[in-house]
Amino acid sequence: MFKKTTKSYTDLLGKTNRIVEGTSLKGDIISPADFRLDGELIGNFQSKGKLVIGPAGSVIGDIICQNADIEGHFEGKIQVQDLLSIKAQAKIKGDVLCNKLSVEPGAEFSASCVMKPHVKTMVNNGQSTEEKTA
Repeated sequence: MFKKTTKSYTDLLGKTNRIVEGTSLKGDIISPADFRLDGELIGNFQSKGKLVIGPAGSVIGDIICQNADIEGHFEGKIQVQDLLSIKAQAKIKGDVLCNKLSVEPGAEFSASCVMKPHVKTMVNNGQSTEEKTA
């Protein structure tokens, strides 16, 4: 009569990935879940969730995600579908495309920035395209 569905182990944990301080990765990361990066990534990052770059974290490459909080270093192109929050100790260089932007006093923000409401970032086979919604 009633079907009991079992949740996967990652569903129970909240689907958050984490790369700890002192870890260095070279390559691309694709994740459907939220992600916290306190280590170093040299490569591209793509997620349908939220990316947090911690105070010791750094990314050199391109980022596509739903939301992002940056406390560490970022250099490259970042596309955030909703809110990009840049904390006071952050250092940003590159290109920014987002819907909403929050920059705390003290942050280093050396980037070209385009804020476009109602823009979705679509990714097809590694190629990103922009689609305006009405």
